[in-house]
Amino acid sequence: MDRLEIGLWHFEQRGKRCVEALRKNGFDALFLPDRESARDRLLAECEKAVSIGFGGSMTVGELGIHEALAGKGKRLLDHGRVPAGEKAAVRHEELTCDLFLSGTNAVTLNGCLVNLDMNGNRTNAMTFGPKKIMVVAGANKIVADVAEAIKRIKSVAAPRNARRLQLSTPCAVTGLCEECSSPQRICRVYSIIERKPPNSDITVIVCGEPMGL
Repeated sequence: MDRLEIGLWHFEQRGKRCVEALRKNGFDALFLPDRESARDRLLAECEKAVSIGFGGSMTVGELGIHEALAGKGKRLLDHGRVPAGEKAAVRHEELTCDLFLSGTNAVTLNGCLVNLDMNGNRTNAMTFGPKKIMVVAGANKIVADVAEAIKRIKSVAAPRNARRLQLSTPCAVTGLCEECSSPQRICRVYSIIERKPPNSDITVIVCGEPMGL
């Protein structure tokens, strides 16, 4: 086996273990080997929905779901694609849509979802509101436990997102967490979902390839 084959094998073993733990914690969960199969699964779910919300996930963005649904009569709710004055209203609609699509900053081998929540919308959407929630996690998001998830958020997800959003934070310059007091600091709120919230319908797709930030 070459380096790539060994890496994919390792992703698969960790991904399947993660799915087992998620199921024990009440989530619907499945392992899919690549982004193409993840995309097909999401699009199949989108066929059942009229209103579809997007949580600002780079992972979902990489799959081209929004573009694939354009012109198909769906109400696409994506606060990242509207003018600043319309963002609040769209975020509100995302909370009550038929289907909400999201990524996650980390998923643990004991079946928890851990996120950096920059505006509260992702946490609210994943615990209230939408009729159906689909979460996609690339294999690069798998970590051992919540402590490692927080470490990943601070050392990887936050600096990269700050750079992506062109924020004036120390980590957007150095790439390292500086535990700053910047007014634009994005690592202020974390959400930890240890078990599927009652009265929610959440499916987690763990993909056998790295995706997103």
